[in-house]
Amino acid sequence: MSVDPVSTPDEDLPGEFEARDLRVLEALLFAAAEPLAEAEFAPHLSEGADIGALMLTLRDKYRAAGVNLVQRAGQWAFRTAEDLGYLLRRDQVDERPLSRAALEALAVIAYHQPVTRSEIEEIRGVGMSRGVLDVLMEAGWIRMRGRRRTVGRPVTYGTTGAFLDHFGLETTSDLPGLDELRGAGLLSSALPPGFQVPSPNGAALAEDEDPLDPDDPGDEAPPFDDDLDDGD
Repeated sequence: MSVDPVSTPDEDLPGEFEARDLRVLEALLFAAAEPLAEAEFAPHLSEGADIGALMLTLRDKYRAAGVNLVQRAGQWAFRTAEDLGYLLRRDQVDERPLSRAALEALAVIAYHQPVTRSEIEEIRGVGMSRGVLDVLMEAGWIRMRGRRRTVGRPVTYGTTGAFLDHFGLETTSDLPGLDELRGAGLLSSALPPGFQVPSPNGAALAEDEDPLDPDDPGDEAPPFDDDLDDGD
């Protein structure tokens, strides 16, 4: 998609610059198939435009509309207002639900990232077939982040911007906390003293991680037998 830069004639007033920039942002966002980073807007806006302030103005404009401007992993997109989502559910294509093993693995990765395959298995308390991670990667919800600086240099996994977008989260810090999980009945009311929900590192590499090389094949370990609970 190509959009010509907006002209900025000297006689234009500051307010006219802003109004034009907001219209350009709207056009780019409505035409985009994926969330856009602020840097992608800059070539199309007036010189010196405060993109951050413009995005907040546009978000306020659509706050009560049928579509809302949301931020996901530092990128911006229009999404249907949450209270109107039911109108679209009837047209959604039913997808095969994730297995119990995949859901558990996704939860472990989301809260414990960066995390290795063996760490996922240790937390779940059961071995895991390679297919579990393949399904999550094909869905675009997890990614290979890097390699842990330990013996064997295992691959570390983390969530993606698509994961945040699908679950309506701006960052991984918006994942449900202890009180929310307990209130939803997802945690026992009789938790061990001092129990804490992990704080994920969903952005930069951790101190004990190295980035993956461009030609790094990642985790190509031979597949195990299916999880004992995959069919649950």
